[in-house]
Formats: sequence, structure tokens, C-alpha cells
Amino acid sequence: MRVAIQGFQGSFHQVAAGQYFGTAAALSFCATFGEVVAQAADGRADAALMAMENSLAGSILPNYLLLERADLTITGEVYLPIHQHLLALPGTTLADVLAVHSHPMALRQCGDFLAQYPHWQLVETEDTGLSAQLLAERQTPGVAVVAGAQAAAAFGLQLLAPAIHDDPHNYTRFLVLERAPEAQPVAAPDKASLYFYTSHAPGCLAQVLTLVAAHGLNLSKLQSCPRPRQPWHYGFHADVEFDSPAQLSTLLQELPRVTEELRVLGVYQRGSMEFGELVTDSKALAGNR
Repeated sequence: MRVAIQGFQGSFHQVAAGQYFGTAAALSFCATFGEVVAQAADGRADAALMAMENSLAGSILPNYLLLERADLTITGEVYLPIHQHLLALPGTTLADVLAVHSHPMALRQCGDFLAQYPHWQLVETEDTGLSAQLLAERQTPGVAVVAGAQAAAAFGLQLLAPAIHDDPHNYTRFLVLERAPEAQPVAAPDKASLYFYTSHAPGCLAQVLTLVAAHGLNLSKLQSCPRPRQPWHYGFHADVEFDSPAQLSTLLQELPRVTEELRVLGVYQRGSMEFGELVTDSKALAGNR
């Protein structure tokens, strides 16, 4: 199986893909999320793994628009604990650091730590793993990167400051996407992702939410997204959790009367947050110092 992911070697997407698909899956590294979706849609990849939100930095709004427009279905999800570290070339000290490079979401997750060093220049890049790779290749003095332990191990970087993210309970949620005609039915589904929009009138969204509650489903996510060519009108991405598929079936029968468009983006098993943490301690990374 070939899986398209955003990012490069040492990225958190690589870790999440390994967790879900196993190490036997071949990864197709993509520079952008748009390329991830395109590869899955046109058959260059059998599936895609795409980050949607982080528990500290929030939703990745462009990815909700990609999901809305893609001819793909959601078949699974992954919750990955994210432990961000400050990495540098061996021998570097905090006093040597002048600039910190990383993906903007990673920098946002470490705002409290980075604010202690206002003289550091924060440079946004396209990927945490790629930032680590480029530092190792270019050997740029005075530069540090925010990335995971896997990037330190892959590129021989020093752990300069461990676990610098603002909250120890830092997770990113990823969705697994496949072409609908080829996706296998999911056994024992208990979660669904929906996209809908309603009339632009008072109380319309409340009617949808009332139906979700009335049928005993848990609304675990509600994300508004602008509708193209209709300023200040919004569509909504909703994730609902249920105990029985019959609950979802009944809800889907009733939602059309309170929505103007309704699409099921995927029905799947909710991801687990019950697993071991990524390596974070300095002893485990001592070989990279």
C-alpha cells in the first residue's frame, strides 16, 4: 500500500502513518496538503493521511476545504500525542540560538517557551522534519528547530530543550482518506463526519443541533467554513459519535428537512488516545548529542 502524507522524513505525519498502517506501507512524501489529496484522488496513492486539528493550535481550516471538495471518503482517524523539542546542531547552547525554524503549527504549540526568548527570530517552514533535515545538511550556526524526537534521531541533532510544547496533553488528529469506490466497509463504525449548510436564517443551525441531541449522538466537532461566492455564508463540518449505526441512519433520514445540502464525508471507527507516548526524555536521545 502507498500512503500520501504531508511532510518528509522525521515528520509527525510519518509517525501517524506508521501507527495506523504499519511500517510496511510505502509513504509518498508531499510538500502540500493539496498534493496529498490529489495523489489519493488520482490513484498515485492508495490512501492519504491528513492532519485536521491540534488540541493546542486548533483546526487547520484549509484542510476542511480540501476535504469538502475532494472526491474521497474518510475511513479512519488517528490521534497522535505531539511532543515538540528544541533541536540544534551538536555543541549548540541556548545562548547560541538566534533563529528557530519550524512549521507554523509547531511554533504555535510552543508559544510559552518561545516567548521567553523574544530576541529569537521565528521562521515558518513547510515541515518540522524538513526543518531538521535542512539544519543537519546546511550546518547553519545559530539556528535551532522545533520538531519531534524522531527528527532528532533521523538527522543526528542535539536535544537542546525537551518537551517545550505549552501543554503536556498535546494531540493532533489525522484523518485517513480513500477513494470511495475502492474503500472497504468499516467494521463496527461509531463515528461519522458530515458536511451541511442551512438556510441563512435565525434558528436553522439550532434545528440541526437539536436533532443530533434528540437521537442521542455526541457532537464532538463543529467547524464552520466560508462558502465560496457567498460572503458571510457558512457551511459546517460536524463529527458525530454514536453507539449504534441505527442512530446515525435515523439522523440522516431527518436532517434533509432542516438543511439545504447534506453530505456524509465518512463513517468510521473513532481513533484511540490510549497508547504510549513518543520518546521525550534526554536519556533516550543521548545518542544524538
